[in-house]
Amino acid sequence: MTARACRTASVVWAKVGLVLGLAVATPTAADAEPASPWSDTVYTKVRLVSAVTATGTGDRVPLGLHFKMEKGWKIYWRAPGDAGFPPKLKWDGSTNVKDARIEWPTPERFKLLDVETIGYKDEVVLPLALRPATPGEALTLSATVDFLTCDQICVPHTAKLALALPAGPAAPSAEAHLINRFAARVPGDGAVQGLTIERVEARAGSGKNAASVTVTATSREPFAAPDAFLDVGGIDTANFHPPTAVFADGRTRVALTLPVDGAEAGALIGKPISVTLTDGPRAVEHTLVAVAATGAPPGGAPVVGLSLVAVLGLALLGGLILNLMPCVLPVLSLKLLGLVGHGGAAARDVRFSFVASAGGILAAFLVLAGALIALKAAGAAIGWGIQFQQPWFLAAMIVVTTLFAANLWGLFEVHLPEAVADLGATPTHTHGLGGHFLAGALATLLATPCTAPFLGTAIGFALARGAGEILAVFTALGLGLALPYLAVALFPALATRLPRPGAWMIRLKQVFGFALIGTAIWLASVLMAQVGEGAALAAALGGAALLLALALRRRRHLAGRPALAALALAAVATVALPVWLARAPGVSGPAGGGPWRSFDEARIAQYVAEGKTVFVDVTADWCITCKANKTLVLNQGEVAKRLGREPVVAMVADWTRPDERIAAYLARFGRYGIPFNVVYGPGAPEGIPLPELLTSAEVLGALDKAQRGGPARVAAPGS
Repeated sequence: MTARACRTASVVWAKVGLVLGLAVATPTAADAEPASPWSDTVYTKVRLVSAVTATGTGDRVPLGLHFKMEKGWKIYWRAPGDAGFPPKLKWDGSTNVKDARIEWPTPERFKLLDVETIGYKDEVVLPLALRPATPGEALTLSATVDFLTCDQICVPHTAKLALALPAGPAAPSAEAHLINRFAARVPGDGAVQGLTIERVEARAGSGKNAASVTVTATSREPFAAPDAFLDVGGIDTANFHPPTAVFADGRTRVALTLPVDGAEAGALIGKPISVTLTDGPRAVEHTLVAVAATGAPPGGAPVVGLSLVAVLGLALLGGLILNLMPCVLPVLSLKLLGLVGHGGAAARDVRFSFVASAGGILAAFLVLAGALIALKAAGAAIGWGIQFQQPWFLAAMIVVTTLFAANLWGLFEVHLPEAVADLGATPTHTHGLGGHFLAGALATLLATPCTAPFLGTAIGFALARGAGEILAVFTALGLGLALPYLAVALFPALATRLPRPGAWMIRLKQVFGFALIGTAIWLASVLMAQVGEGAALAAALGGAALLLALALRRRRHLAGRPALAALALAAVATVALPVWLARAPGVSGPAGGGPWRSFDEARIAQYVAEGKTVFVDVTADWCITCKANKTLVLNQGEVAKRLGREPVVAMVADWTRPDERIAAYLARFGRYGIPFNVVYGPGAPEGIPLPELLTSAEVLGALDKAQRGGPARVAAPGS
């Protein structure tokens, strides 16, 4: 080989060596590792991962911060709750990094004792949207991650992570699927999910909570289990507790109210609040400026400062007072007979029978609680006494009260297997315990059209919360209503010293039977208001024919064809009644007559802006306390005059039949039963709720307060 040829070969190999050396020194898209090594701590490990093998030419490089926690351990969301702090990233020592933003997947709630926190467990990838300083060039990443991991104890950690990405086409890496799986959990704008956040309102709180924030949202499909996670920039002390939900429009609208501590309402109003709204796998995130609340707080908010123990006390007292309400008067006959029927009886018999009556009351309350829990889970409107909105229930109660009256008149005796101990018999000590149990249950069912002082507060607290609170409060209500029975069971001498039953007892039972027939007639009038005269007439004819058949059967010498005819009439009415109930259109309750206008919530603010005072009466034909308020207060004297002249606008909201608008309106005041009355005006644009039992002084005082401002003569909360 010539010298020239040797020199040429040397140059070629030198160039080849240089190329090979550069290839070894510089990572390529083919051999670049898409993840940093794990930074392994005792309970949690973390690494930096890339969804692409190279930087590409775009202005974003998709990365992720990958955490794996041992069972029971967790890390925290950007607003962690009562304790903790979120992961924090620093990029000191990195090259070609302009900035990087964490995109937070939907978190979950944790509770340990009374400490509520928000974060992630098991495994999570926090997607990172990194912007290169110079798109298309290689990245050298050096990240410092400070994070806190907790179980029963909390351990802070600092992890050092390094990752290099070469320049080149951005092909998907082996970690792309993992990052995309968690990126899909980052809340969107709501367009695809069908979720819309309408507004955020802040109002002053009570008790230990400095404020409350209400998030109103809508959904294309009914909400299942909505939740909201809030973050206020610049107010690190604000802590938002789990919300209570009030649904409307078939669960396609929800108001989520979150109690707040660590920030007053005034500090929140006007501030941008980032809201993450979730509903199962769906999630949306928007930042809205909080505005001052202009209406009453949604369900349960008025009692946010009350503890469960305090509410149980109110429920017990409310149940006791319910014994004095007019709804219970129709079954006073059963109570009195239960007392006088034990004259001269043994103390043991007295105790057993009155404990059985108390058991019937408690059982009925638990059945009501279970039904309300099921309805709430199904998204239906719930409230105290809502079973009286159902024609089937009214028809059944007409039959039951008629049979009880017939039993008191001695037209029939119930003979059932010994296992149910003469179930349904007249409640005296000469019969089995089943009759006492049924009498207690009937007293509960007929008491629900009424409300009493303290009752509304307790029920509002319970129905705005979970199944446990509903069961606890309704058990306390049942104990309160059963206290008179339990008192006689503890002190049987109250009954045993009464005169022994005799002929006078038979006459007393006949009188009380007429009282129960009066109850059946009232129930028929409520049924008529709901589904028309036809159904009510069928129910009345059926009851009358049943009584006639039983009477003819009792007088055996008159039995035969007349009794068969009466039974046939009862059968025809029984068949006709379901047809009427199915076909009869709903009959709206009366608009109130005189000065009363139909309820229109949208017009209230307009009337107030015009300087008028608005009085709203939420009532129903089945609500006896409502009727008493109207008869004794609203339609009498100075109150009736004030409601009938300018500048007062009197509105009536008829809840005789189910109405989601009215149910949602009640829930916004934390009420789930009626009567409910509220007064609006220039001096009270948010409304002044009145107590369940009205007085003229309270109504006139609220009208004055709403019109001019100043102190209103209304009862204290809980009264």
